[in-house]
Amino acid sequence: MSSVVPETEKKKGSTALKAGSVGVFGILFFVLSAQAPLTGIAGASPVAVLLGNGAGAPGAYLIIGIIIVIFAVGFVAMSRRVDAQGAFYAYITEGLGRKIGAGSAWLALLAYATVQAAMYGLFGAVFSGLIATATGVTIPWWVYVILCIAFVQLLGSLNIEFGAKILVVLVGLEVALLLAFGLAVLFSGGGPEGINFGASFSPAAIAAGAPGVAIMFAVASMFGFESTAIYSGEAKDPKRTVARATYLSVAVIAIFFSFMMWMIVTYYGPNQVMDAAGKALESGDATSFLFNPIADKLGPWAATLGGILLLTSLLAGLMAFHNGINRYVHSLALRNSLPAGLARTNKHHAPFIAAWLQTIMAVVLVGPFVALNLDPVLTLFTWFSGLAVAALLVLYVISSIAVIAYFARHRETSRVWQTAIAPAIATILILFVLYTVISNFPTLVGATDWNLAIWLLSAVPIVFVIGILIDSANKKVTS
Repeated sequence: MSSVVPETEKKKGSTALKAGSVGVFGILFFVLSAQAPLTGIAGASPVAVLLGNGAGAPGAYLIIGIIIVIFAVGFVAMSRRVDAQGAFYAYITEGLGRKIGAGSAWLALLAYATVQAAMYGLFGAVFSGLIATATGVTIPWWVYVILCIAFVQLLGSLNIEFGAKILVVLVGLEVALLLAFGLAVLFSGGGPEGINFGASFSPAAIAAGAPGVAIMFAVASMFGFESTAIYSGEAKDPKRTVARATYLSVAVIAIFFSFMMWMIVTYYGPNQVMDAAGKALESGDATSFLFNPIADKLGPWAATLGGILLLTSLLAGLMAFHNGINRYVHSLALRNSLPAGLARTNKHHAPFIAAWLQTIMAVVLVGPFVALNLDPVLTLFTWFSGLAVAALLVLYVISSIAVIAYFARHRETSRVWQTAIAPAIATILILFVLYTVISNFPTLVGATDWNLAIWLLSAVPIVFVIGILIDSANKKVTS
């Protein structure tokens, strides 16, 4: 390939990402960062246990992991046949057409942008609380959010290898701490009731209480695994790398979260874990449900380190979603679904204009909660987390249908399991999960009635239609 840059490219600026700059494990750490393991476990575990199915919560996480593995079969089959850059947008466009693809891409942006805004709220609250505890000085949570947004924007404009190296360190530390605790519980014989696999993974345990609530948090823990495909433009040997990173990320996330939830249940005991979760939530410090056991098993220093790593966990997640959103915008711009200028990259081959757009989006989403002086955790974090989960599940359903349509049109008959059966099963299972999420949505967002839930959920079809309309309008302009 010629190394000469075309004259038109010189005038418009480069739109190329840096190919071959990230491998399987680099992408894996981007995905694990989006899950923010310590954040997901410390923040969600007491609620999933108390309001969900108690000791059966680990089983709910494992079931969702299995469902996502089935979904990933069709997803990976598409990654081998279609240019994966753009992920949902690329696959759905190939299967169901450009308009549905554009609407789905905007749904993906909605999901990633809202979950990132939710994490900003939690980051500000946690940081403010830690500083207040250490110094006695209380600084508004949004001050830390502004500083964090600026820092994430800076990193998002640098090359992807630099970001990957930072994420390896941050994610590695939090995973190491959690594993140390989990293994300490396992090898010490468990808690007061010993180790009881059936109490968490039997059908009766999983179906106890309100399993739908635990399932919602399990879905949230898997959030972002599909971003493996977003980095195909920068991956080494994209077709193999994306497939391997997808399966590896799903397996690691499902097993890790399920194991850690089981060890928390084991530490307290299946019959006592709900009481412990209730006390942690009543105390106003939900993270004590995890950090008190960590301090008990590993020492007080580990709990202190855990508080710090909770912040870095959130930071890692924010960086991962920032990168993911940038590359979605970059892909849409390359396909003329957004203004072409948004595809511009800088000297680091990072989509810097898309990065600025993403930063503005974050400010716009967080801004109203600051202006109205709303609680960052009870409103910003819970509301947008719920909305993001609903949007993502809709995307999973559309994507599975697109896989079936694509391979049916291309008369693919040699891999029926990958191209038809698995996607069909995934569609049915995810539709059931989506029904469960919608049914429990008021609980998920902390609402006492359906008014807030309906208002938030209406954003999903509205954004989908807006994406189609903007794509159609932009196509007319560029044609």
